[in-house]
Amino acid sequence: MSSLSEANTHFAVDLFQQLKKSNKDNIFYSPLSISSALAMTYSGAQGNTALQIGKVLHFNDVTDSTRGRASTAHVEKSGIVHHQFQKLLTELKKPTDAYELNIANRLYGEEKFQFRQEYMDDVKKFYLASVESADFINAAEESRKKINSWVESQTKGKIKDLFPPHSLSSAILVLVNAVYFKGQWDKIFYKEYTVEEKFWLNKDTSKSVQMMKQISYFNFTALEDMQARILEMPYKDKDLSMMLVLPNEVDGLQKLEDKLTAEKLIEWTSSQNMSEKKVELHLPRFKVEESYKLNDTLKSMGMVDAFSPQDANFLGMAESRGLMVTKIIHKSFVEVNEQGTKAAAATGTGVAGATSVPFYESFHCDHPFLFFIKHNNTNSILFLGRVSSP
Repeated sequence: MSSLSEANTHFAVDLFQQLKKSNKDNIFYSPLSISSALAMTYSGAQGNTALQIGKVLHFNDVTDSTRGRASTAHVEKSGIVHHQFQKLLTELKKPTDAYELNIANRLYGEEKFQFRQEYMDDVKKFYLASVESADFINAAEESRKKINSWVESQTKGKIKDLFPPHSLSSAILVLVNAVYFKGQWDKIFYKEYTVEEKFWLNKDTSKSVQMMKQISYFNFTALEDMQARILEMPYKDKDLSMMLVLPNEVDGLQKLEDKLTAEKLIEWTSSQNMSEKKVELHLPRFKVEESYKLNDTLKSMGMVDAFSPQDANFLGMAESRGLMVTKIIHKSFVEVNEQGTKAAAATGTGVAGATSVPFYESFHCDHPFLFFIKHNNTNSILFLGRVSSP
């Protein structure tokens, strides 16, 4: 499955480079959720529309692993992608009490378009999702409320009003993907050690934040050439980890972001490049909720035809032309605090006695940093974010 996870990492970084052009301090999104929703449209796309979606999502690279069949038709190529998604999503949806992870995908299509049964079966089989019909022409507001209510229920009430009033009145095909995640640390922070501290927004400006603290053993690496450090914080059961990428300098994030590539991200966070160190970790509590209209972003990345009434080709989905993507909105929520389970409580919190000199790395997230949450088994980035102002 590594080839799909690499494709998703490439897409994650490409999308980050686009989203950071906005003036938002914080960024948070689920590249996996977006790519799986787009892959559902790829499944029904043909011709140039399919090629463009495949290129933006780096799906064309996934099929390169079958070099002997490099010239196979789109249908066979996309089949490989869909099977790998099925494996990945099935793995991610395995029940666990270690964390809550809900990736919800749905396509809503205007009811006057007759969707091919084969397409609907594929979406259900490979993406564990469904295609619903909606009456956007005569009952756009009712359809909007129905979609919003489904998203709210899938995200435990954290994501409300995904589509604002009157935003679906001219809709034809709407992709909905919402993500909810709640994890417990493998090594919890004790609330009594959380204190008010300064977080430096830049060299001259700071704000007060609730800074969580602990000294423990973590996988850690210093990137000398990038002037940054990376630390891995596993969640309970260690299926998932949050990776923190911290520039050495208060204002070093811009430089780090400009040099960020998928290859570097994969290399930096590979297990052979990290080693367990005793670390004094300071991490602010933070909550990020973001909403993105992705139409223009995806067009600028090269996915153009899917949005065009003249050029969109979704004949794998419906028998008639005229079907095109009208709206892609992504909304995400993350909250990071001390919580964890008492079972993992006392790990590695012992402080060396006065006779020996304690040596540990310091990792103080008191200035802008990047973070991402990955599924370790499949090496898939589920979420990617930037905290410039907690």
